[in-house]
Amino acid sequence: MRVPTFDEAAFRAAVDAFAPGAAERERDRTLLFAEVSRLQELGFGAQRLPAELGGPDEAFEAVIARLIDLAAADSNLAHVQRGHLAFVEALRLDSVPEADLREQAPRLRTWAGRILAGEFVGNAQSERQLLGELGTRLQRDDHGLRLTGRKYYTTGSIYADWIHLSALEGDERVAVTVSARQPGVRTIDDWDGFGQPLTGSGTTVFDGAVVDAAEVSSAGDPSRWTLIGAVFQLVLLAVVAGIARRALDDTVEYVRPRERTFGYPGARPPRNDPLVQAQLGRLSAASAAARAVVLDAGRTLGAVLERTRAGTAGPTEARDAQLQVFRAQHTVPALVLDVLTELFEVGGASAVGTGRALDRHWRNVRTIASHNPTAQRLAALGQFELDGTLPDWQAPGAPQAAEVREAALR
Repeated sequence: MRVPTFDEAAFRAAVDAFAPGAAERERDRTLLFAEVSRLQELGFGAQRLPAELGGPDEAFEAVIARLIDLAAADSNLAHVQRGHLAFVEALRLDSVPEADLREQAPRLRTWAGRILAGEFVGNAQSERQLLGELGTRLQRDDHGLRLTGRKYYTTGSIYADWIHLSALEGDERVAVTVSARQPGVRTIDDWDGFGQPLTGSGTTVFDGAVVDAAEVSSAGDPSRWTLIGAVFQLVLLAVVAGIARRALDDTVEYVRPRERTFGYPGARPPRNDPLVQAQLGRLSAASAAARAVVLDAGRTLGAVLERTRAGTAGPTEARDAQLQVFRAQHTVPALVLDVLTELFEVGGASAVGTGRALDRHWRNVRTIASHNPTAQRLAALGQFELDGTLPDWQAPGAPQAAEVREAALR
């Protein structure tokens, strides 16, 4: 079996092509259909498919590094990859060496073919229901399984061939993957946040959508979903690190040609002003630190993913990887948001112009950081340090803890 390799040079050329129009695409709300399609053609979404399934078998850390670089070109485009990358990581955990593939083999091979052909998977979990409850239902009729419900914040689903989501089948929470290319599925571009406007994080409606029974599963091993949850969150942190790099590049490009400093022309160019240099130095240090923290977490998580797949992971490894990502969820956004707030100190009124759109970097990081509020992460970490209580990180299809439901009713 011929195993494909990831074309690094073609990817770098695409990243260079994506970067110049990113601000304009955001300003005009031009959705990223062409860009997502191009990445899939390049095999970006297939990087982690294992060799047993005909994939490139790229290291997890290498994928995270490329994601940071993609985010520096276009943060929306990198963010869109979140659900797809996590879905492929789950496929990887399901796969084992060829001789040991049993009941999962037909489904895994089918999905490997789809992913290698460039098909894209979106994600749809959130609902506006009572905490922990689901309104999306999977029911059987004379023609098979049908899915009905409404999901919100469905990142990437507007671009997707498939959508992975949680639903109720009877009283059981299950994970479902459904074709997005059918009349019963509709995604609406109604995300109204002030950042990340092109991620397709709108509403997805399922109206009797047809579901293949092979694409319905229970939650499975909790430690496995701890790891997949960490993948979801680390993707967001990689996007934040990429934004920090792009903010630095855009700010340098803004400062270099300027001759006017803070409303007083003629004294010296801003590039020679120690105050401006200090601000750029802070941004440079924050960008490098964010990248280092994310890559270190990626290295740890990648190693645990591989040992989990091989069945050799220690009993606390998934927990430790999760906690490292939790800690980074405070460190990285706080570091980057702080320095982006002061980015505008390098210039006068022109620094806030809509043409350069330097403000989009702060808006985008602030939006990403709102997915998992730092206060919640810090409280979870503090509780763990005090009494060893693990953070609650539910999987799609996992049963909701009764005490959480009761707390919501108080």
